[in-house]
Amino acid sequence: MAGNEDAFTMAAQDEAIIARNHDELSVKGHDQSRKHDSAAAEMAVDDENSPLLPLKSHANTTPSRNTSPNRTDRITEPWTAFGALPWYKRPSIYWLLPAFFPLCLAWGGLIVPKTYLILNLICQDYLSDRAAVDPNFHTLPLILGEQNDQCRDAHVQAMVARFQLYAGLLSGIFSALVAPYLGALSDRIGRKKIIGFSTLGAFIEGIAYLMVGTYPQAISVYWLLPAFLLDGVCGSFGSVMGNSLAYATDCTPPERRNVAIGYFHGTLFAGIALGPMLAGAMMKWTGSLLVVFYYSIGSHLFFILFLFILVPESVSKTRQDHAWEKYRIKKEETHEESWLDTIKNYNFFEALSILRPRGPGTSNALRRNLTLLASIDTIMFGVAMGTMGIILIYPQYLFGWDPVQASNFLTIANVCRVTSLLVVLPLITRLFRKPVPAGGKCAHRGADMLDIRIVRVAILLDLIGYIGYATAMTGGMMMASAMIAAFSGVGSPTLSSAITAHVPPDRTGRVLGALGLLHAMARVIAPTVFNTIYSLTVGHFTQAVFVCLGSLFLVVFVLSWFLKPGVSYDEPDVSYPHASSPTEESSSTANA
Repeated sequence: MAGNEDAFTMAAQDEAIIARNHDELSVKGHDQSRKHDSAAAEMAVDDENSPLLPLKSHANTTPSRNTSPNRTDRITEPWTAFGALPWYKRPSIYWLLPAFFPLCLAWGGLIVPKTYLILNLICQDYLSDRAAVDPNFHTLPLILGEQNDQCRDAHVQAMVARFQLYAGLLSGIFSALVAPYLGALSDRIGRKKIIGFSTLGAFIEGIAYLMVGTYPQAISVYWLLPAFLLDGVCGSFGSVMGNSLAYATDCTPPERRNVAIGYFHGTLFAGIALGPMLAGAMMKWTGSLLVVFYYSIGSHLFFILFLFILVPESVSKTRQDHAWEKYRIKKEETHEESWLDTIKNYNFFEALSILRPRGPGTSNALRRNLTLLASIDTIMFGVAMGTMGIILIYPQYLFGWDPVQASNFLTIANVCRVTSLLVVLPLITRLFRKPVPAGGKCAHRGADMLDIRIVRVAILLDLIGYIGYATAMTGGMMMASAMIAAFSGVGSPTLSSAITAHVPPDRTGRVLGALGLLHAMARVIAPTVFNTIYSLTVGHFTQAVFVCLGSLFLVVFVLSWFLKPGVSYDEPDVSYPHASSPTEESSSTANA
């Protein structure tokens, strides 16, 4: 928890260091060459009387990406530091994506089997309990993974909704506690270790599903709940996704970041689209629902091994050392002497302070933008995660869909989402956003009007889609509404990109950790609210939950008009104590 505090209270320390440095150094030669600036920085660091974090010279030019960056740029613009490394040691999203895709296939392939396994097991318990108290009640044996008309019962639907609520609470509460800490810790120890740790929870959860499905008479479905808790303790899939986006942010300049993040979202939804097809084919070929869980366990194991053996670390030794130095100074200032002091002073919401920054370089517009962007992102994420189970059991109740129809529904909807992420978003970016020329400044610059317009369109598409769910009278109308809502997928990577563009690179882990906290809270609150509404209204006004969501998106659409372009955290420029050369960094980024 000490690490969690460190992640979100460093602004005051930075300001103190900058003020001290201003008293000790004077900045001269604004028109001098970059070479002279680098030499001056070397002398400043080597001088035993120089401050720990001397001020950076304000040269008027920024090196092009083909030149060797100076030591400050390797911190403030980390994507410029990898050009001198061999290709196999150079961090890139194209290292992580090949391993990420099978993981997403497994995650997508499990959505329907998980839902129907839980539905069948809870239905089986319900029917058994009913038969035990009513001798005249007779039931037929249930087949896992098959459509069972006996389970088309409002009581069973309500029980499944409550179980999904418990699962979301256990996973969401604990992931909310650890996600900010893991995000901040990744700035100090690297992204790979955190991604691997978070994947471990899902790996164990898959084993739990396999055990419950294999021995349903001996192991209760409620033994899945401890597995959900453990998944939350490891950070859950949200931590895997969040730190993967941090990896992409480390490797990508701001003007292309929404596309890079879009590739990860596209890969995720490609897995959700193709995963059900793959799962359906495996179930049809083997005749077993459980084969999908074997595939999931294997995919998670492959991802962990690929990550640690082949993928280069994106946080260089220079950046890690700088983050540890700031952490050490902060710990000395807070005078926390024991873990008991840390627990006593722990503030659950301290992680969110990065969304309301104070001090030099900040403004009311910055705080408003960060708050609105984070709120919109959290609401869109919460609605997507909180209604995923409902959107599957709703047509099963209303239209009598079986697992195959539900899988086809997911596939078609997510093909549209993948198209929006891998085709529409890159095309829009290429046509309407000019690239930064070589030698131009690539630092964070806040959201531009293109980002804001994409977000507004995405919200509007979600609004139309959820109104369509509420008014759908046939399966075809349900499918059409899902396809419209799917194209709102361009909003998520744009929101993530815009948020990271508001803050300096050394705060990327912190701001994404704060988003991880909000996402984890959304995973608790959204399913609680939506499943409660659905369980109370099913059979009476079943569409009520979608009416509420349509109203929510209308409010969010109005809020999006308060966003302002070109607002960013203009932190005073500083240099850093020791920056290894690209050659030195190659050893730390190879297989860290």
